Amino acid sequence: MATINFGGVEEQVVTREEFPLEKAREVLANEVIAVIGYGVQGPGQSLNMRDNGFNVIVGQRKGKTYDKAVADGWVPGETLFEIEDALEKGTIICFLLSDAAQIELWPTVKAALKPGKSLYFSHGFGVTYKEKTGIVPPADVDVFLVAPKGSGTSLRRLFVEGKGLNSSFAIYQDASGNARTKAIAMGIGVGSGYLFETDFYKEVTSDLTGERGTLMGAIQGIFAAQYEVLRANGHSPSEAFNETVEELTQSLMPLVAENGMDWMYANCSTTAQRGALDWWKPFHDATKPVFEQLYNSVKSQEQAEISITRNSQPDYREKLEVELAELRDSEMWQAGKAVRSLRPERS
Repeated sequence: MATINFGGVEEQVVTREEFPLEKAREVLANEVIAVIGYGVQGPGQSLNMRDNGFNVIVGQRKGKTYDKAVADGWVPGETLFEIEDALEKGTIICFLLSDAAQIELWPTVKAALKPGKSLYFSHGFGVTYKEKTGIVPPADVDVFLVAPKGSGTSLRRLFVEGKGLNSSFAIYQDASGNARTKAIAMGIGVGSGYLFETDFYKEVTSDLTGERGTLMGAIQGIFAAQYEVLRANGHSPSEAFNETVEELTQSLMPLVAENGMDWMYANCSTTAQRGALDWWKPFHDATKPVFEQLYNSVKSQEQAEISITRNSQPDYREKLEVELAELRDSEMWQAGKAVRSLRPERS
């Protein structure tokens, strides 16, 4: 573990220096890593581990997603199996289905968790809310998680570029006495930049807050509000989108990622600096109560209840498509589609 000062608070994290890929391979040399589900996190994690030299197989039902796995180089009968067969063969079961699908498949997974196996998650939802999900692992298996701080698509893209996403890791159950080492090895194997330790409850609470907050919910709300104000005052869709979204995502956020918000401010015009410094506190004061309301809704398990109830409905996909279409068909994102098509790299 390396001790790093994070803004005045010292934390212990795991980096690739003290836990290199070679060590991770040694730790998991005798394991068969079965990735169950090839939807959101499954492809990125399984492909990264395969490319890193781990013994990985995939369990997926036949259909479009199964065909995608074949196209990605997984071989039916060798490294790609029906879910039940993969569960039987695997010694580390990576349960990477959606939260709703995990609830549905749990009886099948639980039956395959023989003593000595390990159960791996990338989200603490199912176990943390076990009273609602019914996901209670047997006492004789290791249970741990590695949660990359980004989408599976980003995890794979950055890996291919020779980079990595940071990840959290947590131990829920250490039956073997070796769960922590295995969790860290898995984190290195999927391509993490560095690993910070948490627990299942904190992971799911921060994750649900982040998804609904700055990562997805808040950013869409802020985009829409500013775009609407500009349009209502006579600005064209092209101008409104460029000033609201394009400049942020294509120019300013890369600067923040590179060296921080202060560095981004320092590399903007003095007029932009003055405006940003004058207005960030009013935005903070306006939105903090919303974030507090959101966090309390997560903490009370209201958000978990909503997710389980709605996402388990048989017509969930149809209803989801209607809600996504509202975003996709809005003027702002239709304008965005046109703007993206005009980026120089697409010429």
